[in-house]
Amino acid sequence: MASPAPAPPAAAATHSPPPRIGLAGLATMGQNLALNIAEKGFPISVYNRTAAKVDSTLVRARDEGALPVLGHRDPRGFVLSLARPRTVVLLVQAGPAVDATIDALTPYLEPGDAIVDGGNEWYQNTERRIEEAAARGILYLGMGVSGGEEGARNGPSLMPGGHVDAYNNIRDILEKAAAQTEDGACVTFVGPGGAGNFVKMVHNGIEYGDMQLIAEAYDVLRRVGGLSNSEIADVFDEWNKGELESFLVEITADIFTVADPLDGSGGALVDKILDKTGMKGTGKWTVQQAAELAVAAPTIAASLDGRYLSGLKDERVAAAGVLEEEGMPAGLLEKINVDKKVLVDRVRQALYASKICSYAQGMNLIRAKSVEKGWNLNLAELARIWKESLQGRWCSDRMRGDGL
Repeated sequence: MASPAPAPPAAAATHSPPPRIGLAGLATMGQNLALNIAEKGFPISVYNRTAAKVDSTLVRARDEGALPVLGHRDPRGFVLSLARPRTVVLLVQAGPAVDATIDALTPYLEPGDAIVDGGNEWYQNTERRIEEAAARGILYLGMGVSGGEEGARNGPSLMPGGHVDAYNNIRDILEKAAAQTEDGACVTFVGPGGAGNFVKMVHNGIEYGDMQLIAEAYDVLRRVGGLSNSEIADVFDEWNKGELESFLVEITADIFTVADPLDGSGGALVDKILDKTGMKGTGKWTVQQAAELAVAAPTIAASLDGRYLSGLKDERVAAAGVLEEEGMPAGLLEKINVDKKVLVDRVRQALYASKICSYAQGMNLIRAKSVEKGWNLNLAELARIWKESLQGRWCSDRMRGDGL
């Protein structure tokens, strides 16, 4: 006789008082943010259309210290489990999925309750939803969440914008869940309307530029300087101890030390990575907004072009063949003799200057949008809350005076 199937994990015991906050959407980011909030001592209800996601979240909550997470498998029970005024955080794919989730939850929400969309949403969609929610007496925030999976679990940079009362209802929770620095938690009320989403969009655009610059620095060191992977790892590790200190520079140093697990000869994993990438919409939106507002953003725009070109792998291979036939082989630059020490220092200086340019372009874009919309955004405060985000810590300190 077959053994009965194991029962799904039970929801955590009912808490008194009930949770003040709930989270719908338990993919990687949602699950980790929910556990982060629970770990900071705030009971949280969670919901997902797929029950298996609820179950896996409850298992993690149990295994990571019996965290106060309540699991729900239907929208009604989820919403009604929350203390008034209720706050529901959404972490679902931007676009129609957000509207569908809102439609599923709003029949059970009451005037004074709040919805917080934590996805990378187009700011005008957030402004539309603010108006739709207001017609029902519901408050609304569009909140950028930066830091990826690790940030969501251990401390992201949070950029909420919309209705300030919705922010104040959970300000204490967000301040505990956000990344912490000597200057305070990496969260602030950004401004009205879609300001939070717009700022997160530009944040991502700056990051596009940052990653492109790091890739170009590597390319020069490898192809022009002839540095080995081990030497490049040492260079980036040293750079991360100075003015270039950032998460992206740190992980760049790390990747050059990782061996390919499928290569018995111990070859480097970085040499096996396909030079082709995709993207989400935020980088493209940033460049489009820069054009509409007549703000120069050449570093960010060039990084977007770089991603477009990387996607044309077949065309690039064909072009390389044509160039080689005409006497321009791919390894031409490798024949240049340079002083490695001088090259490394010049690339460091170029990378530093270029990073500042990327941040300045992003901040100028935010400033222009703030003027157009009357948002009155505080650029120094935005730089502060980015201090522990993926962009890196170094730039925040140099922008705090609102000089950029």
